[in-house]
Amino acid sequence: MTDLDTGRRAARDARPGAGGAWAEIGDLVLESGMTLPDVRLFYESFGRLDEDAGNAVLVFHGLAANTHLARHDEDDAPGWWEGVVGSGLGLDTDRWCVISANVLGGCGGSTGPTTLAPDGREWAGRFPALTIRDQVAAAVRLGDALGIDRWAAVVGVSFGGMHALEWHVGHPGTAECVIVIAAPPETTAEQIATDTLQARVVRADPDFRTGDYGRHGVSPRTGLALARQIGMLQYRGRGEFDRRFGRARQDGDATTFAVDSYFAANAEKFASAFDANSFLTLVDAKNTHDIGRGRGGTEHALRTATGPLLVVGIDTDQLFPLDQQRLLARHSPGSISGDSPVVVTSEHGHDAFLIDQQAMGGILRDALTRRTRSPGA
Repeated sequence: MTDLDTGRRAARDARPGAGGAWAEIGDLVLESGMTLPDVRLFYESFGRLDEDAGNAVLVFHGLAANTHLARHDEDDAPGWWEGVVGSGLGLDTDRWCVISANVLGGCGGSTGPTTLAPDGREWAGRFPALTIRDQVAAAVRLGDALGIDRWAAVVGVSFGGMHALEWHVGHPGTAECVIVIAAPPETTAEQIATDTLQARVVRADPDFRTGDYGRHGVSPRTGLALARQIGMLQYRGRGEFDRRFGRARQDGDATTFAVDSYFAANAEKFASAFDANSFLTLVDAKNTHDIGRGRGGTEHALRTATGPLLVVGIDTDQLFPLDQQRLLARHSPGSISGDSPVVVTSEHGHDAFLIDQQAMGGILRDALTRRTRSPGA
């Protein structure tokens, strides 16, 4: 059996109940010039890969998410895109093999701060800085390892949308279409400032120990939880927290506001499940996002990328406002929807891609149907 056959069989059979699957992609030379050795990516697949691998759809997850898009069976845990990925849904697993890989540097099984370095110790705080382009280069290698020469579609949401957009500009001809949901052409100064504040909060936790907290048997959960709460302020639409919570107090606790209790509970859940060094690696990579870097600027980079591209924005998004998606569509000759992005109307802000899953599924179904049509058709 050839390596391609082995990779394709792994893509057909990968499922979380069996521990998912890993693709060994070898040494990776980073933009910094450092070589990251023996890189592997953990991934899950949903649906079966055709013999010619022509039905493969790659999904890039958000910063805090993982590879588990949907249940594989009734005994499985639900996934974060349960209403989008599955039989008869927007990413129809009766037709498509949907593959989601844990991003390089993450803590969901791929090479990152929680994996072992060549010296046998965890990378931890020694893990090298990554860029979005490094992470996309690793994902391109995933296709090579699985014998997928050309993806039917590459889809990215939020942080993952940065990767999909970088794929569109930096790796033309390797996907029949690219779908970018709620992502910008570059991280703005305001976004960088917010990300940097979150990173500083984590590093200021006394238990951070310069990233070597694992060896000391501690974890900077307080700092990580606070960082998560800072981020949550931009994830929902303006006024949504007022509508949901107002000035209500937590049941049985006259000193705690209900909104504060909600933030604290969600942040603690995140901090207990996510590695702090991985969080910092991904946040720092996010700040490197700039499709125009070294390419003559954003507009020139977009104009030279002529493949089919669908840009999706959310009208109440405070994290990556709709103007950013309008710019992407306006300057992309391959824009499937013409000069304007597809706009999702939602009260849920940036998180609409997670909450309004029926709308997202419909958009993806239509895009995959139209992916071989001429731009603007």
